Amino acid sequence: MTQDRTENEDLAIPDAPLPVSVLTGFLGSGKTTVLRHLLGHPDMSETAVIINEFGEIGLDHLLVEKVDDDTVLLNSGCLCCTIRGDLVESLRDLFKRRVRRQVPAFERVVIETTGLADPAPILQTLMTDPLLSSRFRLDGVITAVDSVNGLESLDRHPESAKQAAVADRLLMTKGDLVAKDASQRLTARLRALNPAAPSYAVENGIVDPALLFDAGLYNPKTKSLEVQAWLKAEAFAAHGANHDADHDHGGHGGHAHHNDVNRHGDGIRAFCLIYEQPLVWDRFNSWIEMLITLYGANILRIKGLLNVAEIDEPLVIHGVQHVFHPPVRLEAWPDSDRRSRLVFITRDLDQEMFEHTLRAFNEDDSTPL
Repeated sequence: MTQDRTENEDLAIPDAPLPVSVLTGFLGSGKTTVLRHLLGHPDMSETAVIINEFGEIGLDHLLVEKVDDDTVLLNSGCLCCTIRGDLVESLRDLFKRRVRRQVPAFERVVIETTGLADPAPILQTLMTDPLLSSRFRLDGVITAVDSVNGLESLDRHPESAKQAAVADRLLMTKGDLVAKDASQRLTARLRALNPAAPSYAVENGIVDPALLFDAGLYNPKTKSLEVQAWLKAEAFAAHGANHDADHDHGGHGGHAHHNDVNRHGDGIRAFCLIYEQPLVWDRFNSWIEMLITLYGANILRIKGLLNVAEIDEPLVIHGVQHVFHPPVRLEAWPDSDRRSRLVFITRDLDQEMFEHTLRAFNEDDSTPL
């Protein structure tokens, strides 16, 4: 017993799942320059970064110690690793080395994707792998967008539009290289794609880490504030929304803010559905299961705060394509607004389909909504 206790005391086991942020952006978007700056920031000292190639971001001036063939320790205390095999293997290996104190006890992970990567599989992996989900939690997606070529990339490359659409934070890089009107057009385009994500102008990769991290729904310290931020329907109404679309649905108290982004040719839409009356969980859950079974590939993200008839506290939901994360019950409502609010980012799907099918699932003479 004494020996076991001593061995456990030597292990660096975190008290809670560690937050993981995904840094993505299309080719040439400047995300590697952003990463280079972040790696040298003192606030990143307890961070592990998983990237594809060290040489791509020029870490030489940051290196202090080579831990092994795949890992280096930076002068800021940040740990940098290459991906060995698949992402699941890399994260599992990194966690084991942390527990065994073979590497510093990092408190967060940043995963940098390649420029052509679809971030959805990474998000799905973090949400569904049983071992990973007990050790890591998704904090958010940070997407870099090139101010010089960003509009063209968004219009011509579906990967670029999807990276921006699923983001929790948007970084507009190289803004010093374009005229003000071009920057404003890109800002408007990003707000249309993703009204709820805050965007920041970034020059030379310099950005405050505090703006990028602790963005997740499940951070106990900030989740109420974050829920308020990304569920503000005003964000959808303020940027190209059709205010005439706010209408009542057959007495069920539902209405929506439209935001038609399809004019750009990428088929991606962002919209918010709002329901005045409490939802019945079984019916709502059946509706979600139907959606992800039939349309999961084109449902890029779902976020929601639900007023469920069976409980007093609100439920937070989060989904990525075919994966629907188990709902999280908050201790209290973020404010006095008790309406259910659902934020969807979809591709080639009509908002009306979501409105009509949810209404159909909710219609029940024995339990009116």
